[in-house]
Amino acid sequence: MFSLAGKRALVVGIANDQSIAWGCAEALHRQGAELAVTYLNARAEPHVRPLAERLDAPIIAPLDVTDDAQMDAVFHEIEQTWGRLDVLVHSIAFCPKDDLHGRVIDCSRDGFASAMDISVHSFLRMIQRAEPLMQEGGTCMTVTFYGSEKVVDHYNIMGPVKAALESATRYAAAELGPKRISVHALSPGPLSTRAASGIAHFDELMADNAARTPTHMLATIEDVGAYAAFLASREAANVTGTVHPIDGGYHIVG
Repeated sequence: MFSLAGKRALVVGIANDQSIAWGCAEALHRQGAELAVTYLNARAEPHVRPLAERLDAPIIAPLDVTDDAQMDAVFHEIEQTWGRLDVLVHSIAFCPKDDLHGRVIDCSRDGFASAMDISVHSFLRMIQRAEPLMQEGGTCMTVTFYGSEKVVDHYNIMGPVKAALESATRYAAAELGPKRISVHALSPGPLSTRAASGIAHFDELMADNAARTPTHMLATIEDVGAYAAFLASREAANVTGTVHPIDGGYHIVG
């Protein structure tokens, strides 16, 4: 089995123990990586800090990605504590509720800008700050969804947003490949997370997915974490720029 012993990873997006980011953090830790974990704000801290402490994370810090000063502070602490970074996991997305539940063509300018900034551009801002800390190469990962390439009922504006995220992943991978920094987008099937709960009729989406998936099983956060841990390993160093379906084969039946 591959080992992540000695690797340092930043995981952004844990809200609770049902989060995709938590599945990734657990898997990275289990394979030997040391973790830095962020939480959104004071309201989120009581839910996230105990989880980070379970993983013996030496860095636990606030991070609202719309605040450049907070982002700078996180990466400064990583530099001061570790001197380098090997793995970045970005598992956050946001869209104002009215825009998320409305038609794509009715999405407000501010809602679209906010969704793109938090869901897409924040990943690029993190990669930019991680790059100088990845002098010996590294792995950057984000999380997407099948609704980026096919129309999924009720996914609405997040479809175009995730499509932009996947395109940004490819371009970043091309730019950073010579530095041996890989960039990936993990694409699990529908998962029962707090973020997903904001999507209308999500239970119906999950039921339909389970019925049509070749394995007849929904993906779990453990599935996503195991895949993320492999991509962070030395054995996956020559894999980059890809959207990785982790969905029981749903993407082959459409």
